[in-house]
Amino acid sequence: QVQLVESGGGLVQAGGSLRLSCAASGRTFSTYGMGWFRQAPGKEREFVAGISWIGSSTYYADSVKGRFTISRDNAKNTLYLQMTSLKPEDTAVYYCAARSRPFTTIVKLTTRSEYGYWGQGTQVTVST
Repeated sequence: QVQLVESGGGLVQAGGSLRLSCAASGRTFSTYGMGWFRQAPGKEREFVAGISWIGSSTYYADSVKGRFTISRDNAKNTLYLQMTSLKPEDTAVYYCAARSRPFTTIVKLTTRSEYGYWGQGTQVTVST
């Protein structure tokens, strides 16, 4: 079991930066692949970034590639999403998620149904 709590969201002007954090409970955090998803009003929840359980492999949605960076600190049981050059279209609730099973490969890292644990979300609003 993994419990996840996001923080770091807020209101920022276009071009600005934010860093989201996701604190995980339990001693098994380091064995789970992790991801960030987001959901804008009226839209489906979409994949943003993912990282393997070891932390050696990362993957990004095309819309955020080059602007966002996902990372993890297994010693602190924490997942991060560094967001730079933010755009109004990045406005959404951002969710941290853990894969349903430990020690999974990066295959299907972008697939929402592969994630069995979710945080409550944190709002990110980018103004023009």
